[in-house]
Amino acid sequence: MNAPFKAAGLRDPFNAFVCDDDTLELIRVAAADMGWPIEKCNKGGLRNAVQSLSVSASPNILFVDMSESGDPINDINALAEVCEPGTVVIAAGQVNDVRLYRDLLSSGIQDYLLKPLSLDQVRDALTNAQAILSAPKHADMHDDKLHHMMAVVGVRGGVGASMVSTSLAWAISEQADRQTALLDLDVHFGTGALTLDLEPGRGLIDAIDNPSRIDGLFIERAMVRASDKLSLLSAEAPIHQPVMTDGSAFYQLEEELRNAFEMTIVDIPRQVLIPFPHLVSECGTILLVTDVTLASARDTIRLLSWFKQNVPGARVVLVANKFQTTIGELSRKEFESSIERAIDIVVPFDPKLVAQAAKLGKSYAEVCKGTKAGQVWANLTRVVLDGADAEAEEVAPAKAKSGGSLLGKLGGLGTLVKKGAK
Repeated sequence: MNAPFKAAGLRDPFNAFVCDDDTLELIRVAAADMGWPIEKCNKGGLRNAVQSLSVSASPNILFVDMSESGDPINDINALAEVCEPGTVVIAAGQVNDVRLYRDLLSSGIQDYLLKPLSLDQVRDALTNAQAILSAPKHADMHDDKLHHMMAVVGVRGGVGASMVSTSLAWAISEQADRQTALLDLDVHFGTGALTLDLEPGRGLIDAIDNPSRIDGLFIERAMVRASDKLSLLSAEAPIHQPVMTDGSAFYQLEEELRNAFEMTIVDIPRQVLIPFPHLVSECGTILLVTDVTLASARDTIRLLSWFKQNVPGARVVLVANKFQTTIGELSRKEFESSIERAIDIVVPFDPKLVAQAAKLGKSYAEVCKGTKAGQVWANLTRVVLDGADAEAEEVAPAKAKSGGSLLGKLGGLGTLVKKGAK
């Protein structure tokens, strides 16, 4: 399911919410056979499950009785909003309908059992769910490359964070030959698709409207392909329609992109980052994009402090964009002195190349290829990938020592996009 993780301690192995005494007794017997505490079997059905899981951590395996549900699909979607990722859900009900069965499976349910239930039937379903939880991920067996996630954040509007994210995504996909995903989280005014001369599609809007449908197949269909190595997910939502989300869709998208790509670049507006800090919790690199102005110096200091507090393990790379040596509020030396930190990468301002990129519908880095300005993007790509490779080297000894792959954390669709690109 797709709710954000709750910091509520370890998960229970099993929870059940059923509607009648006969089913309750049967579920308790099956739970006891699996070695699980029978007091986690409750009466109340699906709606009681939603109420309970909204204030407590989700179990590894959840059994819900839908017999009293008047609108099963909507009720399952309500469950998805409070049920954390990784929970295997088994549903039971009295409606014998193939269409309902398919809709439930597409909503994220692992299995649907028709009542009246038999003990063997329930045991088999629970055994299969346990096998799913304990099975090695696809990535453990087939994908030896670690995924690297990075965020691009502008300290203020207009500093060019989106230009940096699209250019870096192009450079990493084309010049470093890595399967790359670009996720533009500016739902109303994002320019990722516009910059690359693409139609954004409805993928991101559909994900926000129905997070329970986000899975590997959704990612394959929703991503807009810019090239064999670069795919994009963005939106141009109507500006009269506010986006209502608790951030769970964004989190789930990051999870699925982590499974399907080698590199994910997330363009995160400040107004999205602050209410949803978990979006950068798994980022190995954060590109903080600024211009050399007094207001940006103030906000650079504030965001550097925020990152240090919220994601202390991430490497923050400071990029000064639109840099001009002859004019400006501050010199580079004055800016660095005020923030008490050196700028890592300087992107000079070249209005002719910027205009050419816009007219051609290409990333700025692609237009700069072969020019002196192109060296800047080569340097920035090298800084990012050196950090990603260093992270992989740190993980490799632990992977060898454990005898298994740490990529188990990353899921298993690493070959999905690669096959589609051929």
